[in-house]
This record gives sequence, C-alpha cells and structure tokens, in this order.
Amino acid sequence: MGFLTSDAFSWLLLAVCAAAALLYALIRRREMPEGRASRAAVLVCVAMALAATVIGRVQRYVGAPMLGLIMGMLLVNLAPAGWFSSDYRRASAFMGKTYLSFGIVLLGATLSFEDLFNAVYALPLIVFNMLLSFGVAYLVGGRLMGVSGNVCTLVGSGTCVCGGTAIAAISPVIGAEEEDTAYAMTAIFLFDMLACLGYPYFAMLIGMSSEQFGFLAGSAVNDTSSVVAAQETYAALNGLQDYALPTTIKVVRTTMIIVLTLIFSTLTARKRAREGAGAGETGRRVSFWASLPKFIPVFLIMIVANTALGGLASGTPVYELAVQPLFTNAYKFMVTVALTAIGFKISFRELFTSGLRPIALGGCTWFAVFLSSLAFSLAFA
Repeated sequence: MGFLTSDAFSWLLLAVCAAAALLYALIRRREMPEGRASRAAVLVCVAMALAATVIGRVQRYVGAPMLGLIMGMLLVNLAPAGWFSSDYRRASAFMGKTYLSFGIVLLGATLSFEDLFNAVYALPLIVFNMLLSFGVAYLVGGRLMGVSGNVCTLVGSGTCVCGGTAIAAISPVIGAEEEDTAYAMTAIFLFDMLACLGYPYFAMLIGMSSEQFGFLAGSAVNDTSSVVAAQETYAALNGLQDYALPTTIKVVRTTMIIVLTLIFSTLTARKRAREGAGAGETGRRVSFWASLPKFIPVFLIMIVANTALGGLASGTPVYELAVQPLFTNAYKFMVTVALTAIGFKISFRELFTSGLRPIALGGCTWFAVFLSSLAFSLAFA
C-alpha cells in the first residue's frame, strides 16, 4: 500500500473487521436479547475472534473460524458455573445465526463466475465427489448410524465443498440447530487436519507428481487454509516455486456453494410446502421465497458485483491491494465471530456422546472422497 508495510496493513484490516463486527451488532441491537448480557456476548465473541485470527496467522494449519469454535467451547466448559447466564447464551445464539449470514454475504464479494473456468478441468471430479459425499452421508449416516438429516447434510456439504464455509452457508438454509453445526464442524476439522498434515508426505511416499498432488489436495482437503498449508508443505518438500494448483482447484470447489445453497433452498421450500395445508402452485412459489434465507440473494448479488468489478478494476492497486483483501478478511472474521458464539452452546459431555456419531460419519465421507480423488489423480492427472 505504499505508505504501509504488509504487516501494518494486515493489522489495519483486522482492526477494520473488528470495528465492522461491533457496528453490525449496533445496527442489529433491537433484534438482540436486551440487557448487559447481550453487550457482554458481543464484546467477548469479537475479542475471542480477534485472538483466533491472530493465532490463525501465526500457524497455517488451523483456520481462524475453527479456532474460534474451539475457544468458545473451551471457555464455556472450563469456566466456573454461573459465569455465563441464560441471557448470555441466548445472545450468543443470536450472534451465531446473524454473523454467519453476514459472513456468507461478504464471501460473495470474494468469488466470481470466472473462477469456475480457471480450473474447469477439475469439475468432473468435484461434481462426482459431491454426489459421493452426500451419498455416503445419507446412506451411512442416516440409515446405519441414525444421524439426523441436518447433520448428514452439513457433513456432506463440508466434506465435498469447503469445510466450515460450506457448513456455515448451508446451516441457516436448512434450519440446522447450533449443536448440529458444531458437531459437523468438529467432524470436518479432525479429518481435515489429518489430510492437511498427511497428504504431502503420503504423496511423496507413493511418488505422486505435482499435478497429481494438486488434484488430490485441491479436491480432498476441506478448508482453504488447510489446502494452502498442504500445498506449501508439498512445495517445500519438492523445491517448487509458484506452485498453486491445489488452491486453484479449491477455488472452483468453493464456488459450488452457490449450487448447494440453491438446491437446499428449493428442497427446504418443497418440504415446508408439503408440510403446509395443501398449498397449490402459487403457494409453493410463495413458500419457496419464504423458505429462502434472504442473505442468499444478497450473496448472489455480491458475486455478480464482484465479477463485474473484477473485470473492470482487475490489476488496479486499489482493487488488488485494498478491496479484495478487505472482503476476504472480513468474511473470515465474521464467520469466526459466529463460530465463537456457537461454541458457547456446546458442552464436552454432549460432544463426546451425541457428537461421536457425526464425527464417525465425517470420517466415512472424508475417506470416501480421499479414495475417489486419489483414484482420479493417479488415473488422469
């Protein structure tokens, strides 16, 4: 930025994100539970999101959103009884929902339809993995494990698209409970860490080429930060410069959030229409719009706007060095605030009882996608 070093500008962006989070809470204050507990919840969650973001920058293996979820869970479970009132928990539940929606809207400003064409050759594998992931989630999770339909949907979405971001986008669309979101996040996190740390060395062990590893990591590692970490580890092990194939494929996966949100919005609308009192065709259209979370149209508008703006302003210093980094940091920070708030809803006792089956399901979907991506990489890359 000329007068700012990259580190100073990075800290400035973080400060802007924190200020935006507090301003957003001020704008939505009439909808939040009243009292000091609400203000305390906002301040605590924003402060913990700041800490999670800083820790996420120090190391590249665990992203800030997942760190925020873990920190929220640790604090509420280790704090003395009575520290967090029921009003505080209601306020944090409200924050979890509203900041997730806000974060996904901002995510739209980081995507463009051009991204779909940058690695279009990976689309067959991505689409197949989506079908495979949901197939395993519903068959194994729903029929064999007795996992709820919402958790199956969230685990399938997180595995096949982009981990926590996909779960954050789909959760309000299907009306998932905060506990369902947290269980799915935990399941995705555990196996994502295994993939992130293990895939580069596994690729070296079996002699994969850089193209083959690019397909494996880009299509089978979930969170974007984990893909970058695996990519950089592999590049360092092999002495590669400017190696970005995994991230390129991952960007295409991320854009598939658009497809998933529209599909599940339609399915949710039809489900609610069937549950209604025999609505007709007009009723179904009204029901679809009523079932569609209003952040989804705004999310799509932001993608269109970013596609147009990217075409006009691409390469300009303001767009490349200020606009893009601002939205990228802002969407991650808002999702981190939301997941920190969701962490306050989860107890360790529930996680290691009710949460064990979702975690096991996450392992099944992860392993299925791993085998699919590995086979594709070895056969075609």
